[in-house]
Amino acid sequence: MTDTEVMHVVIVGAGEVGMYVADRLSREGHDVALIDLDRDRIAEADEVLDALTVQGSGSSPVTLAAAGIDRASLLVAVSDDDETNLVASMIAKQLSSATTIVRLESDDLRGTDASRLRKAMGVDRVIDPDQETAEEIFELLQFPGASEIFRMVGGEVMVLGARLPPDAPAVGRTLHDLAREHEPHWDFLIGVVTRRGQTIIAREDVRLEADDHLRVVCNQRGRRQLLRLLGLARDLPRHVMLLGGGHTGRILAERLERRGVAPVIIERKPARAEELARRLERTLVLQGEITDSDLLTDEGVSKADVVVALTGEDDANILACLFAKAAGAKETIAVAHRLSLLPLLRSIGIDAALSPRTAIANAVLRYVRGGEVSSVMTFLEGEAEVLEVDVREGSMADGALVAELPLPKDVLIGMVIRGGNAEIARGRTRLHDQDRVIVFALPKAVPQVHRIFGAS
Repeated sequence: MTDTEVMHVVIVGAGEVGMYVADRLSREGHDVALIDLDRDRIAEADEVLDALTVQGSGSSPVTLAAAGIDRASLLVAVSDDDETNLVASMIAKQLSSATTIVRLESDDLRGTDASRLRKAMGVDRVIDPDQETAEEIFELLQFPGASEIFRMVGGEVMVLGARLPPDAPAVGRTLHDLAREHEPHWDFLIGVVTRRGQTIIAREDVRLEADDHLRVVCNQRGRRQLLRLLGLARDLPRHVMLLGGGHTGRILAERLERRGVAPVIIERKPARAEELARRLERTLVLQGEITDSDLLTDEGVSKADVVVALTGEDDANILACLFAKAAGAKETIAVAHRLSLLPLLRSIGIDAALSPRTAIANAVLRYVRGGEVSSVMTFLEGEAEVLEVDVREGSMADGALVAELPLPKDVLIGMVIRGGNAEIARGRTRLHDQDRVIVFALPKAVPQVHRIFGAS
């Protein structure tokens, strides 16, 4: 996929995820059609999106035809119904050459036993937002105080998001000052600063303020240095309480058990609680409501290192996190499905929030970016993206110094990975074919990234 190609994309499902993906792609100039059975959702989408909206079932050939599936390059089926998503994929394969990305929530449909079924239904890629969300939470648990953690290039490079606390050593310093202080062993780079709702690519004259939200890239050597500067810790907590025993909670509990942590899970449904108790060897599973203050108190929420609320009900997740924080829990993490709640969560003291939305958006954008882009990270707050990009032979970047590249102000090369070694990109760094670079970019500048690093 190149920057000059405009794709026709059909999206099935106008929920939080479908709306976000449709908005993102349409604002980038792609031709987007959005399908949903719910008349109200379609009416809302029609008002706010620059996209074709079609009211009907995504499993209907007539509806898909009305959305232009015959000329689609990509089908994104993200309704909350697995069967609809699978049938939409099958029809898309029959009527077009579109690549299909399908959201599946059922364990049975995602497992290896169902691989032949998925192939028969024309599914090219399965999105498992629960798995992705569980992995994101597990990463956050290892870096208390961070709001986002992504590992790239096989773990050699980490992108960390965090809000600067008032007592962090970086507060009041310019990026130029920080760079000079850490020369010549400078192993991290602040790429994006979000302040009072505005996101900018970081430049050396930016002076950091308390409550700035930063996105930083670092190699393995720079992690300790970076955490100290941002006032963050690194220590896997020992007392973890998981509120909600759904698919995400179960995956997270298994990950914690493998690291020697024995979490507590509170699950509302008796049958699910019994199933978890049978499956999880070291986890204490309790049946009850996550908003039951007596239950939380009895189980020691006041002494918890981290409380993670990850049910499908935002209101319950928020209430439980607020009670845990007031009772003395050191850190709270809430899964939020309604993105409009995000500013509220920060203002009322919940330490970190995640959404399954980002996992799906990242998967879709990875395909759309295509070509030399092997990984894409997006965030709940701010529009910046982090791209993992290969330098193509014969590209504008092949053989050029970083300082010579025509980078727009909304693009910053953060790190260069060559021969397995990750180094901060400098103006004097000369790039070569087969180098991999980590790039911070605002969406409007992504086409220029393709022009610089892609094959001519």
